[in-house]
Order: sequence, then C-alpha cells, then structure tokens
Amino acid sequence: MKPGRASRTAQFAAGFRALETARRPARDRLVEDPFAVHFLPASMRALVRVSALPALGGLVRANVERNWPGAMTSGVARTRLIDDWVRDAVRDGIDLIVILGTGFDSRAYRLPELATMRVVEIDHPDTQALKRAGIARLVGTPPANVAYLAADLSSADLRDVLRASNLNLSRRAFVIWEGVTHYLPAMSVERTLREIATTCAPGSRLVFTYIHRGLIDGTIAFDGANLSRDRVSGEGEPWIFGFDPASLATDLAAYGLTLCEDHGADNYRARYWGEAGRRMRGFSFYRAALAEVPRERLTSPPGRPA
Repeated sequence: MKPGRASRTAQFAAGFRALETARRPARDRLVEDPFAVHFLPASMRALVRVSALPALGGLVRANVERNWPGAMTSGVARTRLIDDWVRDAVRDGIDLIVILGTGFDSRAYRLPELATMRVVEIDHPDTQALKRAGIARLVGTPPANVAYLAADLSSADLRDVLRASNLNLSRRAFVIWEGVTHYLPAMSVERTLREIATTCAPGSRLVFTYIHRGLIDGTIAFDGANLSRDRVSGEGEPWIFGFDPASLATDLAAYGLTLCEDHGADNYRARYWGEAGRRMRGFSFYRAALAEVPRERLTSPPGRPA
C-alpha cells in the first residue's frame, strides 16, 4: 500500500461487492452490500451505475473478467462464505467480532445478526480514515456497538492492540482476516496467528483468506494468475506470502490453532452457484480457511513450522 493512500485492492474488493449488488436481481444476489459503492473513486462508481443497465451490464462484467480473471466471482462467493461462517458463530453464542485489516468491510452495518454484537475494526490508519469518513456520510454517528482501532498489522503487535482496547478477552471472539495475509511478510502473518491463538479465549474462531504458495513461489501455474498478480503489483500492493493447502493444518497447529475448514475458489463458487459456479475459471489459487483456538490450550508455546 502506498503511504498516505487508502488500499487500492480494498477498493477493488468493494467494487466487486458493489457490482454484485447493482447488477443482479435481489433474489439472485450472493451478497447485498449497499455501502460498497460509496467507498469507490468516481470512475468505479460510474462503472457500477452502468452495470445496472440491462443492455450494458454484460459488457461491464466481461470487461472486469478480462482485466481480473475470476476475481469478481471469487471475491463475491468468498464474502458470502465468510458471512455464513459469521452467522454460524453468532448462532453458537459468539458475540465479539474482530475484523483485522478491515478495508471497506461493511458487515457491521449490513448484517442484521451483528446489530447487537460488539464489533471491533482494526486497520491501517490511512484506509481506516477513509472508511470512517464514508460511514459518517452514510449513517451519521457509527453504531455504538462498533469500535475502530488504527494499527499497521505489518508491524503492530496485535496482542498489545487488543489489550489496549479494553476488550473483554475472556469472551470467545470471531476474528475475520479477509484479503490481507498475502500482502504481509511471513513473520507478520506468523506473529499474528500466534497472537490470536494466545490472546483470544479458547473456542474463539478465525477465518482468513490466503493465496496458494505455489503461485507465490512459481511452482504451480494458475489460469489468469499472472495478469492479476501484475495488476496488484502495479498498485504497489504485491502478493508476497502464501500457504500450502496440503500442510495448512500442520502449520496452524504449530501456531496454536486447529484447522476446521479450508476451501478454494473453485469449491466455494460451486457451493453457491452450483453448475454455473463449476464452469467459472480464474482465481483458483485463492482460498478461505476457518480455524479455532483449541478448547484446551497447548502446555508449551507453539513453535514455528519447518
């Protein structure tokens, strides 16, 4: 991310949600996000408006697919998957939501299930300033259940950030870390995972997205990946970190976490769009995982996986 500027990739993710909201009939939308369009620059807002026109919506979608192969369908389906995991956690009695690297995530405002939850948004000061200004324009005073903490997670100690917030960390939490890990150096990702495992109460859950390590180290070729990778690098936000899905459970165990679910874009697109989703291509390297802080903590500090 370039200094003094909000994350461009966070704006792209918001743009995909805005397009889903504008171009599909309400009954067919995977995600309903009326806030997303308001965080976009003028050129992207115009594109969203055009996408709602029957004669031009298909052209807009084709243009997005050409420039970001599979990114929009992957982004929308993964957001719906995480929404469903959040709802499951709320039904299970979790009432503290912590969103790391929030970007323009609007779950605190668009999901009715979170209206009475304590929601804490933690993000880089530049992106958070733009987010808070947008929310103030849209809803006025932010809901009393939402708190904002400014921190650069590439260097900040999450444990210190959480403790300084006066949160009741004895409560189980649901931590959302969407669209972040692949922009951070390995030591930042590892440190954050350990801090979640040792700071959050047993039974807390973490959802995070990640990129297949094979794309990062060049050992696996994925359709359309080079174009997307070049675009994010051009925005000053290159992908630099990934996990190997085959060893993810072992890696998380070393940090003190238990893997519950792990899904790639091909899987979660098919989950929500059925046969149409199985025909979608691109962004197959992008994944979403759900983990849990064990009910019984490790007796010795977790070590770094080999």
